[in-house]
Amino acid sequence: MGTEIRTWQIENGALKPINSKLQDNGRTEPYDLEPWIKSNPEILGSDIAIIGRQVSSKSGPIDLLGIDSAGNIVVVELKRDKLPREALSQAIDYVSDVAMWSIEKVSEVCVSKSNKTLEEIYEEYFPDVDLESININSTQRIFLVGFSMESSLERMIEWLSDGYGVNINAIILSYVKTFNGEEILMRTSIISEELEQERVKKKKKFEIPMSDEPGDYENNVLREKLKSYLSKASKTNQRIQKVLLPACLEKNIVSREDLKKKYLEFVPNADETKIGYYLTPVSSQLGMKKNDFLRQVIKYEYPRYEWEKDNFRIEDVYREMVEEILKELAE
Repeated sequence: MGTEIRTWQIENGALKPINSKLQDNGRTEPYDLEPWIKSNPEILGSDIAIIGRQVSSKSGPIDLLGIDSAGNIVVVELKRDKLPREALSQAIDYVSDVAMWSIEKVSEVCVSKSNKTLEEIYEEYFPDVDLESININSTQRIFLVGFSMESSLERMIEWLSDGYGVNINAIILSYVKTFNGEEILMRTSIISEELEQERVKKKKKFEIPMSDEPGDYENNVLREKLKSYLSKASKTNQRIQKVLLPACLEKNIVSREDLKKKYLEFVPNADETKIGYYLTPVSSQLGMKKNDFLRQVIKYEYPRYEWEKDNFRIEDVYREMVEEILKELAE
């Protein structure tokens, strides 16, 4: 039997059934249910932050998009009545697109939908998590939220979760408007939060190998690798080409604050409060093990925190090479 919650109010020692529905009280998904959940995403789970409502995807708008403390993207599909079987296929369709999003794409959604950078989201909701130490969007989670559900959908969720380790759960809400006019929202879930958290943690994730070790390439090979990397249209590659390297050519040692000022020269109308977010992927790229050729040319330190790169500089022996490459790319 599909999961359903019923409520009674005690009055004068007797139980009186309350049969409240969102639609009966003029409540809707986009105007009420979405803001309620966004205001306190703990109703979904204790480690989730909502980063956007009605987020565009190739398959249509996602009701709510969130992220958890481990960097997993959370897709939430809402129904103000019974959850049908079709809600599952719809959510999977969304996830099939979201799974391909880069950290830059996720960051752009954060800024456009919440007016906060990814860094600011983590500082607010997960202050003890080092953003540079986690892998953003290596895994996705699905939450189907409604007020009851078809029994077949419950079987499908349990089968996917138990048999295939899919990070999926259904949250069944109960909306109650008491006889005194107070509104109450209660929840239960198909899979307990403890079990879900355990499965999320055990799920094997693709980890990006990181390193601080530099490469040891011959100059001709190093030049080819560096020019090829800087030629790519990726925003982060372009920021290294047009912000980090020119700044390092102008000064022997470039601080994070220097980089922020240099970024403003590159994008004069940039929101100064968001510049740290735009430069975070630059730091991540420098730390990827595969980019050892970058570390052969660009050096950095950890003067304040063991996770925060700062004091960037170009090795003297490679300054002329960098100048030549940047000149060639500008032509």
